[in-house]
Amino acid sequence: MKSAVFFVAFVAAVAADKIPDFLVPGKCPAVNEKALFEKQIPNHSKYAGVWYEIALTNNPYQLLKQCVRNEYSFDGSKFIAKSTGINADGNLMRHNGQVLPMPLGDPHLSIDYEGSFTAPYVILDTDYENFSCIYSCVEFNYGYYADFAFIFSRSPSLSDQYLRRCEAAFKEIGVDVSRFAKTVQGSNCPYDTQKSL
Repeated sequence: MKSAVFFVAFVAAVAADKIPDFLVPGKCPAVNEKALFEKQIPNHSKYAGVWYEIALTNNPYQLLKQCVRNEYSFDGSKFIAKSTGINADGNLMRHNGQVLPMPLGDPHLSIDYEGSFTAPYVILDTDYENFSCIYSCVEFNYGYYADFAFIFSRSPSLSDQYLRRCEAAFKEIGVDVSRFAKTVQGSNCPYDTQKSL
């Protein structure tokens, strides 16, 4: 349903000659999702826990702007997700969702947050203990695609060696790493309060 709503909005935007800036002409890059997913499935329980957003590409669906903290609880088949942080108005906010296998059997996870459309959640690289590089790309019949990328860390900062691992993973599929904007994290973030939201 959410995908249908997004598609209708997209068609309306195209009809009005106002293509959102996150839509670009072309196709999603080729990613060996099957090989990645087969390697990751046995380790999904290790992926659970807290992930801090370190950087992301332009994403109008990300309502949290600073101090973004994601908690993933794995129930054996899917992750229940709770994301907290500070929104554009400067207020603390909680955003609920889930990360689960694609219902039609595509070889990757999907992410489904309230108020957004369901989208692919492809883990390009992770060591489960320090970093995760996430990519999401959706193609449309009109010759456009939308892609979003994230760099996560188990702590509010990420060392250069792991940042470079993510940059390499994104460059390998043709994502321009200059598109990333750093997410504000650190001592000014109310993490203890966020845990209780």
